[in-house]
Amino acid sequence: MLNISKWLIIITVVFSATSLLAEEDGKVYGKGVTLEDTTQISDILATPDDYVGQRLMVKGRIVDVCKKRGCWMELAGDQEFQTLRIKVKDGEIVFPLQSRGKLALAEGVFEKIELSMEQTLQRMKHHAEEHGETFNAEEVKEPMTYYQLRGLGAVIFE
Repeated sequence: MLNISKWLIIITVVFSATSLLAEEDGKVYGKGVTLEDTTQISDILATPDDYVGQRLMVKGRIVDVCKKRGCWMELAGDQEFQTLRIKVKDGEIVFPLQSRGKLALAEGVFEKIELSMEQTLQRMKHHAEEHGETFNAEEVKEPMTYYQLRGLGAVIFE
């Protein structure tokens, strides 16, 4: 009869093997993922400037994908209502629309984007058009700053 510590070792080995198999079941995009540790999206969003320029790997459910080119996907964070956009060069990696709802790992360099007022207006107008919303430029009072992960690779799990 096995004692508790041997059972814990067996369970750990089974879970480790299962997680390795899960990685193999995922579809690799771009360079895939190479980092060993993930960074919680909530930690990044709590102090985003601390992460600017760092290579990070994040994990989350895909809540949205670019409908035109598949050039970005948005991952749900580990805390409710938090998301992080993974943006890649157009055409270099294409995230499929049917990926919504699937689990993903994404790796890239975290960046801070500071827009001029003109760029802010263009971005907000584009966003409104993309989502079928109305856009009123007079409501925009200041330039926008946002953060994203410049994606180098990802794995999307079935």
